[in-house]
Amino acid sequence: MQNELDTRRKEAEKVTLIGSAVDLFLGVTKIVVGFFANSAALIADGVHSLSDLATDFMVIAVLRISHQEPDEDHPWGHGRFETVGTTALGVILILVGLGMAYELISNLFSGIPAEVPTWPALVVAAISIISKEWIFRYSLAVGKRLKSDLLIANAWHSRTDALSSIVVFVALIGAMLGWVWLDAVAAVLVAGLVTKIGWGLVKRSLTELVDTALPEEQATEFRAVVNEVEGIINVHDFKSRPMGSQIILEMHLQVAPHLSASEGHYLGDQAVCALTEAFPEISQVIFHIDTYNDEHIEELSCPIMPSRGTIREAVDEALNDAVGSSSGYQLQLYYSPKKVDLEIRLLPAMQPLLDEKEITPSQLKQSLKETLSKNSWLHHLEVLVVAQ
Repeated sequence: MQNELDTRRKEAEKVTLIGSAVDLFLGVTKIVVGFFANSAALIADGVHSLSDLATDFMVIAVLRISHQEPDEDHPWGHGRFETVGTTALGVILILVGLGMAYELISNLFSGIPAEVPTWPALVVAAISIISKEWIFRYSLAVGKRLKSDLLIANAWHSRTDALSSIVVFVALIGAMLGWVWLDAVAAVLVAGLVTKIGWGLVKRSLTELVDTALPEEQATEFRAVVNEVEGIINVHDFKSRPMGSQIILEMHLQVAPHLSASEGHYLGDQAVCALTEAFPEISQVIFHIDTYNDEHIEELSCPIMPSRGTIREAVDEALNDAVGSSSGYQLQLYYSPKKVDLEIRLLPAMQPLLDEKEITPSQLKQSLKETLSKNSWLHHLEVLVVAQ
């Protein structure tokens, strides 16, 4: 498990480091060229690129924590750190965007004449568009393959750079053609775009932090896999929650009424294997085995059915009345919501008593049924003879 997590982390770090190198180069280049080429929009775009660089390092730090194995303090794993990191990334973008917008709007209405940008700004904007679109596609592909929301969020962060560079490119052309104010307007639009992307990341992360269930389409796919396991009759009380790039599931699995506990749990283990093989992002599956469908039964605060001890006392009393002894049998109980099925297995030691009383197993069954029927909890009685 840890080897798989380490492999995922290293691959995620690789794409993030490549993005960091691109962001560093573009950020510094945009700011320097924007300053000398008289383009506020390009400078704003450069600040955006450097914000990408800062978040890249945060992404690497969060990835190293979130891909650690579960421990005593974090029994469900460290996936939530990835969600927290995505939230922090979104907050940083919102603050950067709002700060940029405030300063640019202030400058726009300051009355100071704007200078006409020069052609080097146009070249840098074009390079930025190509570079950021490439790193977006690369990061998004890796993020989807690793099913990492943090990497996908960082990829879209890169896409905002590409889009903002397009806005800057168009604005620069307009400003060079005489619409000088267009450069400042484009810078404000870039700031607004950064803020919008940041809010989207925060909103999505908060949805996960409050344990919002996965989309119904995805849950339907999971249930379909479980229903294909031979022996599982029904899946209900299905719950899901994301944990960073991982998923935790909880469900009730209905099996045949008279199945043993061990066989029922074996079928549950089969369902877990089928799910994790089909969906590697599933890290934990909690299942409860039901021998009846309790999906539409009102949940009870505590059991109201008689215990094994109480039922055994009733069976012992009935056997003593019928054959004069309550030894030499095994008792199997099958509970349903308001009734109990009994299966009494007569051991070889019981046969001499039956012969002495000249009672057949079917006659004993009828006698026990008449005696035990006074108990409202009895649903069905079966008497079996265990051969020597």
